[in-house]
Amino acid sequence: MHATIPPGIAAARLRRPEPGFTEFVILVALMMGVTAFAVDAVLPAFPAIGSSFGVADPNRLQLVVYVYMLGFGAAQLVFGPASDVVGRRPAYLAGAVIFLIGSAMAIFAHDLASLLTARFVQGIGAASGRVLATAIVRDRFSGRDMARVMSLNMTVFIMVPIFAPAIGSLLLLLGDWHVMFVAMLATGLALGIWFWLRMPETLAPENKMPFSASRIAGGFGTTLSSRTAMGYATAVGLMFGCVMTMVGSAQQIFTETYGLGSLFPVAFGLLALSMGLAALVNSKAVRRFGMRRISHASMLGLVVVGVVLLGTALLTSGRPPLLLFGILLACAQFLLGLSFPNFNALAMEPLGHVAGTASSLIGVYTTVVGALCGLFIGGSFDGTVMPIAAGYCGLAILAALVVTWTERGRLFVSHHSEQQG
Repeated sequence: MHATIPPGIAAARLRRPEPGFTEFVILVALMMGVTAFAVDAVLPAFPAIGSSFGVADPNRLQLVVYVYMLGFGAAQLVFGPASDVVGRRPAYLAGAVIFLIGSAMAIFAHDLASLLTARFVQGIGAASGRVLATAIVRDRFSGRDMARVMSLNMTVFIMVPIFAPAIGSLLLLLGDWHVMFVAMLATGLALGIWFWLRMPETLAPENKMPFSASRIAGGFGTTLSSRTAMGYATAVGLMFGCVMTMVGSAQQIFTETYGLGSLFPVAFGLLALSMGLAALVNSKAVRRFGMRRISHASMLGLVVVGVVLLGTALLTSGRPPLLLFGILLACAQFLLGLSFPNFNALAMEPLGHVAGTASSLIGVYTTVVGALCGLFIGGSFDGTVMPIAAGYCGLAILAALVVTWTERGRLFVSHHSEQQG
């Protein structure tokens, strides 16, 4: 991104102005944030969509979330390698166009099947933002600086779901559920234009590679053979399963189990806010304490909270007091917010030379693992919080075991590469 420009007025005029640090962080975070908005804004519309299409089983409406996430996960295998060949800018802009097409398809959906098809297309387009945001950050930063930027990105990214359900509820006051997809279309278009105008190509010319199936396979092989990359990617996927469980189940838990009705967006926003605060704290602390110390401590804390949450659910027949349940879930989300950016950065740290390809493989792996965990646990909703409590507890324990294996039992120990940057 800071490559030397050849001397001459012509070259200077051709050079695209770079965004400052703050604009860079916000723009890259919103590349991922559109994904969160497209998922969470639609949650308050579940009853309206179900009524419009005559869906008798409310659990089926969770497919509106999970089909989107499966398309989002699968397409990342394409955008990462493509960005290593054509560059980050063309790859992202192509994905933005696909997202807009999916949004338009959703506006004209005439039944649940056509809406799910549109959501799958939307997810394919949104995948470019997830892959390219990570690759762009890795192009420009490394070590603890990369973790700091990822934390700041996560802060902006998580602010989106704080307001998304409330925005969705407000949009429902202006019209039926179709209005939400009009808003997604407008948001995607605005972000695409901003990116096109302000974000330069961050892939260094010497790192741009010709298309080669063997090279892409080699990049996948490098990623898969890295104990650090795959270990932390697995942990990210399991923890993302917690998030997807909460997203898929939240509307039913807070409106059916606890009867919050129109206050659901407030409860959901407070949970998302706890993750945002954690990411902000991490951005300040990571350069002092390091990624491993912070993420390992938060991971073990999540295990403790998960056990307490499950124990509380068992003692109350799956219906703990709302305040207690909310506090425990907020604590879990806070600890997830500390772990996510660091685990992502640790997974990418040894893969700078194949950042685009590695980001795509890690992205699809973590997304599909998280979406499938969320689909299984969220689809088990039975009117109580028992499934989500058992899910958080089990996934946290599995993540802790995986990270312990990855680090060969040596937790909290900073590596030399982590301290650089």
